[in-house]
Amino acid sequence: MKGFIEQKTISSDLAEQMIQAAKGKAKELGITVNVAIVDGGGNLLAFSRMDRAPLLSIEIAQDKAYTAAAFGRPTHEWYDVIKDKPSLKTGIVHTKRLTVFGGGYPVRCGEDLAGGIGVSGGSLEQDQACCEAALKLITS
Repeated sequence: MKGFIEQKTISSDLAEQMIQAAKGKAKELGITVNVAIVDGGGNLLAFSRMDRAPLLSIEIAQDKAYTAAAFGRPTHEWYDVIKDKPSLKTGIVHTKRLTVFGGGYPVRCGEDLAGGIGVSGGSLEQDQACCEAALKLITS
């Protein structure tokens, strides 16, 4: 029908598989994390907190996933975009839910944005590794 756009989204089964893959990587790394999966509109689809994962990281994981879905780019790319632009560096970082450090990735179905994943609880590099482990489910 004219006037409508077909949109891909992450199924609940895939979201759960991604969470398990991210948590598996976290166990391998010896860390505990929070993992959030959102749809293309940034709405929470699935979430898991490993035992003893940091409480503050609950919201951070969800915001990383939201940021990745909202802009269609990994959260670790944001700092390079804003670092040399004083108005953005001091202004955009105050945007509610925007996260400008690693651990959030868009989830794509081919070229279509289907949602985002966010991981928080380890170092930025560890959080990113957990996301990447989950994304291997759809890229391999």
